[in-house]
Amino acid sequence: MPQTTPNGTVWCPRVTVASVIAQGDRFLIVEEEALGRLAYNQPAGHLDPGETLQAAAVRETWEETGHRVALDAFIGVWQWTSSEHGEQVLRFAFAGHVLSHDPSLPLDEGIHRALWLRRDEIEALGDRLRTPLVLHAIDAWLDGRRLPLDTVSSLLPEARS
Repeated sequence: MPQTTPNGTVWCPRVTVASVIAQGDRFLIVEEEALGRLAYNQPAGHLDPGETLQAAAVRETWEETGHRVALDAFIGVWQWTSSEHGEQVLRFAFAGHVLSHDPSLPLDEGIHRALWLRRDEIEALGDRLRTPLVLHAIDAWLDGRRLPLDTVSSLLPEARS
């Protein structure tokens, strides 16, 4: 039987994806409006209905940065409680590389710009990072964590890939 929250809704964690895209010693980061302030994040967002996790990571990167990417590996999944939403989040992070860039693409609502930063520059952003998960995913990538993409697979016949 599904668990319900105190207000009677069915409990369900928020499922998000993130892309760690590196070029040399720099990582693709987005500057975005979040809770009335500028915050910094990987290209990241929510899983849409009928969408695979991998497709969501590619889509979010495109929509938020104008970069077409190909995924190379699965980095990991983190379970976290969001102070922004007060909900439990499951964040799936993928590593990839840039295929092309369209600087004329209008970026998602709330995204100010995409930029390339070194790990030390990202860490120096401190509480301006949207979540602590940003550095966790980058550090896992820097530590060499690269799991096969099929570590995370979809059995949904209608899934968009």
